[in-house]
Amino acid sequence: MKLYKPLLLTGVLLATMDWANGQVSDTIPAQIEPQIDSNRVKFTSVLRPLRQIAGAPEAFYSYFWEFGDGTYSFEKEPVHHYRDTGYYDIRLFATNNYDDGRRPPTRLKRVRLEKKRPLLASNNAPSFFKGEGSLEMKTNQMPRPGEDMVLLLGYRNKPGAPVASVSGSVMLLYNEKQFSQNSFEVAEARAYHEEKTIGFDSMLAMAPSDPGPWAIREISSKGLFELNAAGPYAISNKQQLMQWLKQEMAGFRQHRIWRIQNMKPGEEQFLFLTINTLPEMIKDTNAVVTISGLFVPDDPSMDAEKFNLELQIVASHDPNRMMLKHKRLNYRFTGRNKDNIYKVQFQNTGKGPAKQVAITVTIPGMLNTASIKVVDMKPKCNWCTTAYPNQSCIDTLITADSIRFIFKNIYLPGTQQDGVNDPDSTMGFIKYSLNFDRKMKKLPFTSRAAIVFDKNEPIYTNRSVGRFRKGLSPGIIIGYSSTLGYSLQELARQQYSLGFTLSEYAAYKKYFQWELYLQGFRETETFIGRQQGGDTVINGVGYKLEYRDHYKKVKVFALEAVPLEFRYNIASFASAGAGALVAAEINRTTTRVIRASAIRGGTPNAIMLEGEQGSNTASFADWRGAVFADVQLGRVRVGPAIGARFLQYVNPSHQRIFLYATWKF
Repeated sequence: MKLYKPLLLTGVLLATMDWANGQVSDTIPAQIEPQIDSNRVKFTSVLRPLRQIAGAPEAFYSYFWEFGDGTYSFEKEPVHHYRDTGYYDIRLFATNNYDDGRRPPTRLKRVRLEKKRPLLASNNAPSFFKGEGSLEMKTNQMPRPGEDMVLLLGYRNKPGAPVASVSGSVMLLYNEKQFSQNSFEVAEARAYHEEKTIGFDSMLAMAPSDPGPWAIREISSKGLFELNAAGPYAISNKQQLMQWLKQEMAGFRQHRIWRIQNMKPGEEQFLFLTINTLPEMIKDTNAVVTISGLFVPDDPSMDAEKFNLELQIVASHDPNRMMLKHKRLNYRFTGRNKDNIYKVQFQNTGKGPAKQVAITVTIPGMLNTASIKVVDMKPKCNWCTTAYPNQSCIDTLITADSIRFIFKNIYLPGTQQDGVNDPDSTMGFIKYSLNFDRKMKKLPFTSRAAIVFDKNEPIYTNRSVGRFRKGLSPGIIIGYSSTLGYSLQELARQQYSLGFTLSEYAAYKKYFQWELYLQGFRETETFIGRQQGGDTVINGVGYKLEYRDHYKKVKVFALEAVPLEFRYNIASFASAGAGALVAAEINRTTTRVIRASAIRGGTPNAIMLEGEQGSNTASFADWRGAVFADVQLGRVRVGPAIGARFLQYVNPSHQRIFLYATWKF
């Protein structure tokens, strides 16, 4: 027994240490190990062990190196040749794909180069610019809440530019106003070519005073490495330029501007920005956020440019993903012909090339597979129906609830393949659009893709969910109500009401509704009692009274409100609801009235006399409450309908029936 207790304690301690190590493993930073040979440096790294996500493809790291001299690499173990001696700050951003932990933190490593030899070899620089513009952006990973990422902002004196030396301003726009909270925070901007931070007024002052034939070219990136270009539109003067800049800035909360100068023909330069993806950013993973870049040249013979980088928020890093552009739709303005643009991105992470890639996409029931249109693809292929034998081509197989895209006879390198250093070459995508079916409902619609490389097991992407914004639907309601059973004093037996409603626009099934009713002034008169006999004098003339009747007259202005009502649309033509109603008297005036039958002395005929004996006014003097249930028939989601409501009041207790007509807009 004495031996058992120490063994048990040891086992508990070991288990606790293992648990603790597992908990802190995410905090182990990436360790950089440089091997320096004069101005040639080979970089390797030590990273925490990967923790495989169950059921996912084999976990792996992807790499982004920043060499401290304005250059970078996506290779696992790059070799870099420095032009000068001195100190260089090296950073490694390693992204853990198919791993259930956080990415390893980045820790700066400073290296010192003391010897300089003639450069006998050049650096194998990755291809950055994929289009024909002067400005592009990339990130090392998709944004994940709570993690940082690198935004690489590249600009150049592009081939064919009309000037020998390019100067101008570069603006970064981030944190879109369409989202209620900020998504990003620029933690650090590292410039290697004397870029200077300036303000908006300075940028405008340095822009050409008369752009003349200027044009704005708009370029968009729909993923990590792929972009599309849109047509130009003209800017004729500085006032229009300022309007364009402010129009672009209006969609974002924050911006940064840098001044760039004297870029030589063919020269490419880069800004490295460490961006914190805030934990409180959009909780909807798979949502798409946009970061925009603007390039405003000093020379009026060059075009201004806009570049949109669209990034998908992810819960975990996965190079195979599905995105839906504009995931939040306005049901009020969405019709059958609305293009829902999907993009499925895939990456061959294997050790060899893939010759065939098959993407099977499940189609939501609300979307019409017959409306399929392929918008873009990579690699670019002809349709197999027109291809010659063994030519690279793409084929489709469409069913009622799925679409299969098949890239045939292609060559897609693997990330672990020898000699492959550019991640872009290992990636592809298919982008397509679908329209809604005739029976479009205000419901979320979900799609997912299965990707098969050659004859390997399928890789399943995230679920891309499209949703409709709730929206607000105001309405009017006109009704007539009557008490059931006996009549109560001071309460009108019958009354008309005009009301207003507010609810979710075109709710499919369940929703909440709020109502407010204006009842205007209503009057009631109550008999109190009769007093026999008596005398009185009016204007000096004596009268003998046969009797005096006493009344209480009440004039009330009231409001009724429904603070909580739950409704359920049984079908498009019928709904039911239940809730609570509160009635408040905004103003109550009570007047005592006397009506008397009087005989003037010496005359046999009686006359009726009426007078007031005083009044008092009170505000919010009385409250009543009720619970109710009702049914509606008609266009209960949007449009006209009629309904009947039964109400049980308290203070005092009574029942009413309310018949009404309503129209929701």
